[in-house]
Amino acid sequence: MNILIVKSSAQGAASVSNRLADHFAAAVLAAEPAGKIVVRDVGRNPLPHLVEDTIVGIRGEAQSETELATRQISDELLAEVQAADLVVIASPMYNFGISSTLKTWFDFVLRPRIAFRYSEAGPEGLLGGRKVVVIESRAGAYEAGNAMDGQEPHLRAMLGFAGLTDATFVRAEGLAFGEEAAKAALAKAESELTALATTRLKLAA
Repeated sequence: MNILIVKSSAQGAASVSNRLADHFAAAVLAAEPAGKIVVRDVGRNPLPHLVEDTIVGIRGEAQSETELATRQISDELLAEVQAADLVVIASPMYNFGISSTLKTWFDFVLRPRIAFRYSEAGPEGLLGGRKVVVIESRAGAYEAGNAMDGQEPHLRAMLGFAGLTDATFVRAEGLAFGEEAAKAALAKAESELTALATTRLKLAA
């Protein structure tokens, strides 16, 4: 099993989402010792935001040096996704949404004619056929449909647009509700991730 882990926290080793991603990676390797893991940490090594001089590298025919450089980054990121049987996205909630670094990763990956295409029937995702695990860390707690949650609906929309519909979400939330609540949330998320690595993913391999 080839596994791509995308981290996006600005907090490095102090990050809950990074900690949970590392926990999941260890559990997967324990269950599948031959598994290969690639880590793309856009929190530690952020990608350049798309601007006027680079956007054509994603959405058009790259010609200038900066456009070609942008296309090269997109090619590299897409190759990592395409090589993966499982994509793990570690997403902290910042101001009710995803981090800007993770949004930029999606901006490079959601490339027309490779990640998706339009037809008379509407948009069609082209990156399906692989599983996704999304690890969310949140200071607050958000029930389904909460209008303040701009994180999970956004992630589901972008993944689905690329055809990545086989996605499992694991949430560590209420992390700011006191020490005991945070410990309980982490323990619950770690338990879910361990079970996911040792049962569902192993059976599906």
